[in-house]
Amino acid sequence: MATIKDVARIAGVSPSTVSRVIAGSSRISASTKEKVRYAMEEVSYVPNAIARSLARSNTRSVGFTLSRRADQAFSNPFFSEVLRGISSIAQQKDYNILLSISRDEQEEKEKCLQLIRERRVDGLIVSTSRVKDTLISALVKEEAPFVVIGRSMGIPVLSVNNDNRQASKEATCHLLDEGYRSIVFISGPRDLVVSLDRLEGYKQALVERGIPVKPERIVSVDFSEEEGFSALCTLRENRVAFDAVLASDDLFALGALRFARHYRISVPEELGILGFNDTPMMPYTYPPLTSVRILSYELGMEAISLLIEGLEQPEKRQVKKEVVLPSLLEVRQSTQKEAAPIID
Repeated sequence: MATIKDVARIAGVSPSTVSRVIAGSSRISASTKEKVRYAMEEVSYVPNAIARSLARSNTRSVGFTLSRRADQAFSNPFFSEVLRGISSIAQQKDYNILLSISRDEQEEKEKCLQLIRERRVDGLIVSTSRVKDTLISALVKEEAPFVVIGRSMGIPVLSVNNDNRQASKEATCHLLDEGYRSIVFISGPRDLVVSLDRLEGYKQALVERGIPVKPERIVSVDFSEEEGFSALCTLRENRVAFDAVLASDDLFALGALRFARHYRISVPEELGILGFNDTPMMPYTYPPLTSVRILSYELGMEAISLLIEGLEQPEKRQVKKEVVLPSLLEVRQSTQKEAAPIID
């Protein structure tokens, strides 16, 4: 296999000159460039992409990081939609996307720092923010370009988010307006900022309506349909009474629907179910599930737009701001007690 030294020997120049030609330097004469290109063709030399990016100080690649088991990484449609939004802008701007999937927070931090230090990407989009986020702290210390999807606690950074507290509060109020009073809240892991914000909105709505917040009706589990189902089964076995479920993710809402069918509980007459994210299957369940529509696709678009803007105009990277996108409650039959009956 030909090397850069072979090209330099045939062209009669130094290896560093070959590197500059590959990088597109304007300081090399046209005649020298022609000699180098001819030599490259003669020995069938293909420039290494990483070496080329090092020479020109950019890769035109951005990293998208997920801290999930590989078999669960895209089981949640939210991340697929975010990635679709990222891809649409990356394609327009001629950027590549490098996907990094890690099993836990520590591995995620190590992989992201490696990507930045080896200059394999120009910047990162971090898909999840945690209460004490060591990844965000490390990236700030590294002075790496990055954007967080979610709300960063403590450290001001560039981020894209939706108002999870307000959205959760409105969802809880909708259930209360429909006549439900004993509402279970199924939360994701408590170390995630999104979980805390949605829990806070749920609590605010109950307090403002004069309804006690009962800890036994608040459960925290990993994101999956099975975990949502199991959580409600455990509550039933422990004789915790409830007439509605506010699921902080649509996967939990699907688990609640499975729970209702398993125990022959009528939805919405005996149990109201409301999810979060409004993933594409929500209108097609039986009955159709009410859900808070999060603009996942737009979150991805906005995140990469902010990142690229900071890469191409470094002065704008210094402005730490949170872009907040709107959400919308999509009311369907799973929470409408007075809705017309579904015709099977």
